[in-house]
Amino acid sequence: MIIDQLADYSQSESARPLPAEVTHHAKRALIDWFAALFPGIALAPGPQLMRTHADELGHGKSSLPGQRTTAFAATAAWINGSISHAAEFDDIFRDAVYHPGCPTIGAALAVAEERGSSGADLLKAITIGYEISTRIGVAVQPSHYRFFHTTGTIGCFGGAAATAALLDGSNPDVMRHALATAATFASGLQQAFRSDAMTKCLHAGHAAWVGVNAGKGAAQGVTGALDILEGAAGFGAALSVNPNWAEATRDLGTRYNIQVITQKNHGCCGHTFAAIDAMLDIRQGHALDPAQIASIRIDTYQTALDVTGNFEPRTAFEAKFSLPYVVAHALLYGAVRLNAFEPLRLQDAGIRALMAKTKLVADPRLSAGFPALRAARIVITLRDGSLVEQYAPCRKGDPEAPLSDADINDKFTELATPVIGAEAAARLLAQLWQMERLQVADLRLTSL
Repeated sequence: MIIDQLADYSQSESARPLPAEVTHHAKRALIDWFAALFPGIALAPGPQLMRTHADELGHGKSSLPGQRTTAFAATAAWINGSISHAAEFDDIFRDAVYHPGCPTIGAALAVAEERGSSGADLLKAITIGYEISTRIGVAVQPSHYRFFHTTGTIGCFGGAAATAALLDGSNPDVMRHALATAATFASGLQQAFRSDAMTKCLHAGHAAWVGVNAGKGAAQGVTGALDILEGAAGFGAALSVNPNWAEATRDLGTRYNIQVITQKNHGCCGHTFAAIDAMLDIRQGHALDPAQIASIRIDTYQTALDVTGNFEPRTAFEAKFSLPYVVAHALLYGAVRLNAFEPLRLQDAGIRALMAKTKLVADPRLSAGFPALRAARIVITLRDGSLVEQYAPCRKGDPEAPLSDADINDKFTELATPVIGAEAAARLLAQLWQMERLQVADLRLTSL
């Protein structure tokens, strides 16, 4: 069965040191997760979750970084997993249409703190969670994404795998039953992020929570249905069309998906990124007067239009999922960061004027290439009839155009400093780059 193969991989991975380059990418993923976490603290549903669980805070050993308190591991995973998804700066595994960091690292960090784990063990657990969950995600796509939010569904496997690896990585039975139990609790409907609701973020936190509980239960003998992935009434049959289960185990332990993760350069939905990048290239190469623009055409893949084709965003959440809005903002302001979604920007007449001139087109070739291909073309027609055109074959941050370590550092510093201060941000960043040599407790996250 597939779960047996995944568990055998985890046992082998747990018994050996990670390759140096894989360790490096695991640290990049961890740093990027913290960068997404800190700005999410002040955003919904963060404050609401803190009030909801007020009577649980201060108990347990798992921190809520930036909030100077702790909780039991499952609650910390639930809150941190949700918060780290709120600012839309979390990472992506493109081929699975999946944000692995929020559920996987949300669960792994909570359990590692509870157990007093080493930094090396944390990085290994994160890697195992990424490798197993991303492959299951690829196996069920693209049909899975028609109705399901992959971060909520596949994320359960990431959290469960990381937890099982930390609790008893040498025992494949713990991994088997952690994954099997997590599978039946996988959930998250796409409709949740087609409106201004808090539920999308909760999907990530729920997946982390499921992962912690499934892993801890498995370590104590709780069993799951081991054929739940490929069974006649299992995960694949229920949540996908003709899943390709060979992808779930392809090259496990020899090719590492954590080395080809997309790290976000813009604070919004990843389906908009290629178009934003194309518009930023136009802005840099041409001195355009917005008043001289007659029309803007954005050619991209159909799923991007399904998720981000909102021409009337009224809230910050809706604007993050509005392709016309973020592309217009990129042209006028040269970036799409946190300030793009402040109240005054949402009311910006210049942005709205450009949005009214924008047309969205589903390009059949780009649509056929989804999810591996995430490209967009911008065609601007000026009032004199001349055209300005730019094609982005991928997104900045994708494996073909990765953020550098310096870019990751700058992103972390930009997003963490307003929350925890410059000195604490610099200290934490330096420690995270040395994570394999430290204990998780050395981070002193409760003090942040």
